[in-house]
Amino acid sequence: PGADVMRLAADRYARVADPTWGGVGRQTKFPSRLPIRFLLRYQRRTGDSRALDMATLALDKMAAGGIYDHVGGGFHRYSTEVRWLVPHFEKMLYDNAQLSLAYLEAFQVTGRPEYERIVRETLDYVIREMTSPEGGFYSASDADSIGPSGETEEGYFYTWTPAELDAVLGQELAQTFGAYYGVTEAGNFEGRNILHHWRELARVAKDLGASPDSVRSQLVDARAKLYAARSKRPAPLRDDKILVGWNGLMISSFARAGFVLGEASYTRHAVRAAELILDHGLQENRLRRVLRGTRARGPAFLEDYSFAIAAFLDLYEAAPDPRWIRAAERLQSTLDEHYHDDIGGGYFRSANDHESLIAREKPSRDGALPAGNGVAALNLLRLSEYTQNIAYIESASLLFSAYYDALTQRPTSIAEMLLAVDYQTETTKEIVIVAPSSGADPSAMLAPLRNHYLPSRIVSIVRQGADLEAHAGVVPLVRDKKAQGGAVTAYVCENRVCDAPTTDPAVFAGQISKTARLEFE
Repeated sequence: PGADVMRLAADRYARVADPTWGGVGRQTKFPSRLPIRFLLRYQRRTGDSRALDMATLALDKMAAGGIYDHVGGGFHRYSTEVRWLVPHFEKMLYDNAQLSLAYLEAFQVTGRPEYERIVRETLDYVIREMTSPEGGFYSASDADSIGPSGETEEGYFYTWTPAELDAVLGQELAQTFGAYYGVTEAGNFEGRNILHHWRELARVAKDLGASPDSVRSQLVDARAKLYAARSKRPAPLRDDKILVGWNGLMISSFARAGFVLGEASYTRHAVRAAELILDHGLQENRLRRVLRGTRARGPAFLEDYSFAIAAFLDLYEAAPDPRWIRAAERLQSTLDEHYHDDIGGGYFRSANDHESLIAREKPSRDGALPAGNGVAALNLLRLSEYTQNIAYIESASLLFSAYYDALTQRPTSIAEMLLAVDYQTETTKEIVIVAPSSGADPSAMLAPLRNHYLPSRIVSIVRQGADLEAHAGVVPLVRDKKAQGGAVTAYVCENRVCDAPTTDPAVFAGQISKTARLEFE
């Protein structure tokens, strides 16, 4: 498939996207129905501002609406109406993994600090409330909780009355908070208030006769106090299963955020969860689908493998260690052996030794979760770049052939694979950062990579000496690269042909900023 597939998809999304409230849908709205990450890539390759506008409008409206938990961070499952105001209050791990990654990429594209704030608040919520002692991530929290009557009520835990705000914040701070977050005596949900902010902070500050900085500071203080007070309420039940596939999505988000934001704690959480999967979720070279503590059970499906492979590739960039590439290759080998359709291309959802089924499903449509074959396509392309193993390219070609009709006729049904199409239609930047064997902090050289939105890339960050040789054993591009003059040195290559190595971050930034525009037939 070529670039025309991407244009076709972008045009179709433009026709169905809500121009007022963002997203797709006239009533119930799911965040996954508008593929933010595809639109960001399309805008990057074409300069089409329409795609960026669709993406940022949806992100802005979701972040302002009731689907976002303004006190505790993280997103609820979906909105029951067009304005993203009244959510179904369940929180799903996979939604928060995918949305935090979408906001992270939008932050790289736009530089808008509110997107970084949403990423941090969402990941911090996962750390506080959805992380097991062993480092895995729990699956979900319920929509219902126990209300004052002793009966379960949907949304009670997350909603407020003016009197409750006064009791926690005092009248003056509660007035400021309520003015910004749309709190009224009548409420907007069964006599209570779902927090949202549809008015600009500067306008609220003007109405209150205060400065925007003062109001912003008060809101931070108020949210912290409300979180502490809310923590004393009976909490919604939590589903404490650790699903390998969903953990793969969250590992990717933590790893990518750890790298882009320079936040080592996020990277550590990604590493812990990945190690849990490798140490306890992988048995006799086969993934298990579910972990409780360190006990694993159930055969894994395509999405478990695909999401975990993607996570290990993302982790290799954030926490440079050859073991992540080896783990990705190991899982890909199992996927090829037991899930591959050798006749039609692509991958079945279940293994060839799974319990007998009437027909083996081969996923072709995204839903709340990305289609496993869409993720697998991008994994194969990335693995081929890292390892130079031509077999991965051959598998990717077969996979694209299997879904050619879907991509050319109904690309919006498999938007995740559009990320792979974007990757395939641009020459990948092959980037190696080499630091001296000791000393020399690489942070200054990494800054352009953190700040620049460059989806079509592979990255190896190594230290000269034994570390470099260990990486070269799995990533051939690394071999023979050196830290020039004892300084951190960047190599930017395409098809194994490299620009002149540089020790200047500004020169490096220029080398990685060149974008190949899409060419349409």
